[in-house]
Amino acid sequence: GWCPLSPAGAQTTQLLVQPPWTPAVLWDRVTLTCQGSGTAGATTWYRNGQRWGLQGPDQFRVTESGTYTCDRPGTGLSPSVSVVNERLVLQVPARALLEGDMVTLCCRR
Repeated sequence: GWCPLSPAGAQTTQLLVQPPWTPAVLWDRVTLTCQGSGTAGATTWYRNGQRWGLQGPDQFRVTESGTYTCDRPGTGLSPSVSVVNERLVLQVPARALLEGDMVTLCCRR
């Protein structure tokens, strides 16, 4: 059999976090990268639901805690990524997890 593509060609906007842990912590020197189709450098960033800066770079280093999303022409709004400024945090890998997966938990301070 075959699976039909969505009207958008199954393309979505992704927000990648480096280092790849969630929640991301500010003191880890977090970099966010917005990936999707469309014109490079035409990314719109949002922080805590508000437009944050102008259309611009596809990647930047986070300097403020908050919940970030990005928008790319053609593929739309990404899922959100939280960046916290906590002294103690329990992190899991920043990837899709399914029931039954073996997961490494990381308690960091």
